[in-house]
Amino acid sequence: MTVWGPALVAPGRARFRLWAPDRAAVTLERDGAGPAPMTRAADGWFEVETAAAAGSRYRFRLDAELAVPDPGSRRQSGGVHGWSVVEDTSAWRWENTGWRGRPWEEAVIQEVHVGTLGGFAGVAETLPALAALGVTAIQLMPVNAFSGNRNWGYDGVLPFAPAESYGSPDDLKALVDYAHGLGLMMFLDVVYNHFGPDGNYLGAYASGFFHAGIDTPWGGAVAVDKPPVHAFFRENALMWLTDYGFDGLRFDAVHAIGNDDFLDQLAVELRAATGPDRHLHLILENERNDSDRLSPERYDAQWNDDFHNVMHVLLTGETSAYYADFAERPADRLARCLAEGFIYQGEGSPNHGGTPRGKPSAHLPPTTFISFLQNHDQIGNRAIGERLTLLADPAKLRAATALLLLSPQIPLLFMGDEDGSQSPFLFFTDFHDDLADAVREGRRKEFAKFPAFADPAARERIPDPNAEATFVQSRPAPGPEAGAWRALHAQLLALRHEAIVPRLMGARAIRAEAIGDGAVVARWRMGDGARLTLAINLADDSVAFPEIADPLFARGEAGAPGSFRAWIER
Repeated sequence: MTVWGPALVAPGRARFRLWAPDRAAVTLERDGAGPAPMTRAADGWFEVETAAAAGSRYRFRLDAELAVPDPGSRRQSGGVHGWSVVEDTSAWRWENTGWRGRPWEEAVIQEVHVGTLGGFAGVAETLPALAALGVTAIQLMPVNAFSGNRNWGYDGVLPFAPAESYGSPDDLKALVDYAHGLGLMMFLDVVYNHFGPDGNYLGAYASGFFHAGIDTPWGGAVAVDKPPVHAFFRENALMWLTDYGFDGLRFDAVHAIGNDDFLDQLAVELRAATGPDRHLHLILENERNDSDRLSPERYDAQWNDDFHNVMHVLLTGETSAYYADFAERPADRLARCLAEGFIYQGEGSPNHGGTPRGKPSAHLPPTTFISFLQNHDQIGNRAIGERLTLLADPAKLRAATALLLLSPQIPLLFMGDEDGSQSPFLFFTDFHDDLADAVREGRRKEFAKFPAFADPAARERIPDPNAEATFVQSRPAPGPEAGAWRALHAQLLALRHEAIVPRLMGARAIRAEAIGDGAVVARWRMGDGARLTLAINLADDSVAFPEIADPLFARGEAGAPGSFRAWIER
């Protein structure tokens, strides 16, 4: 039985439940119908079965002053402070009923923000071109309901309800169905470590949903060790995977959840519920570089921030904030990343005061690691939201793109990369009044420690997150060399699917080594016994590349700055 959210139990009747252990009484309010007192059951649950059909609007009355939406609401009407809506989750008629997904080794992921692309229907319009390019998976940034009409994705408060400004639940199902018809996997980013600052009413009736004594950047830690809370997130994950047909989930910042038992149990439950007949892919973002969480029974892969961070240092020369951890011997660090996955495997992190970070990862296959040159975090967390097209030498960025797309690790692109976009991706919200002021000033204060924004006048240049113009600027537009960038991506992805993907199962690193201040050679024994060699030079001086005939791909004069080579030796 579903624990959270409404359930249609018979034609014209529904069951409503709410975990409200802090309340003595709760009443169900229905738009256009009389109130229905709810019965208090064991462990703080309130329940009522009454007349309601799909489309009925409802909310929970806590007292004379406060009525709240259902935290398990499948659909909202009037925003996160408005009415919840009963949804018939089984009504959608799928066209691609035979879809079972694709093997993980085939994944080439494109991360996209639904709002900047015009909602679910707008994302659908981009899919044929991406499929033709060689992308095989679309990862949507969070789509659940947030305060206002626009948000960069991580201030959601109703995890079960798609944001109204993006489209209806059926619009999202239509997007997933359409993607499957094009051969594209669909992944969704879910946030289980915190709730946004506006529209989260859980504390008004279920304070035990959080551990007040465990601090996080967003307040008390989510109490995933409690059965009702664990069920909340398990049911949410299963809803996306079953009701909506997503092929996988990316779990945001699980280090902030702080409970490995929850993560492990959740993975087991999701795999058991979806069964062995479909390809299910579970992905972590985990600052702790915890290799123990990565296995076929748990999580398929982790976003490898180490790859991005060291590549960013090599491409831009920036060494402030967390890039300080990668400032010394960056070529050696890149070599370790290519050969072993994580760069930090228990070493002290300067950016964390010398605290050890990570666990050994060399035993894991390269497909356990998702590599990227940039993503929503690494662009959006910059004050001005600049992309690498504005920060890096073009030739070196093209070489880095070749390394990303021909490496045995799983590549991830951010929307617009394929077109050489120079559009910023900024931090944007739609808060109002005091919260809007606090977010704007907090954003500017955050960058006061950086030399470029030490002057208050300079900080005024940081875009106001709540201004609609900030959101509009974040829509990805093709760059001035879009044709050349798209051709490069098409060429590299064709080579990947032809020469790399069929050999990924069973691939293992042989070794990788620095051959200069910004140059690396890496070698892998592929699953069919062939040897893959990649060489890249991101330094300003030439180096000697291996002398191997007939490269699979070549860019630039061998060993020159910005050059790259790939070879397959059988």
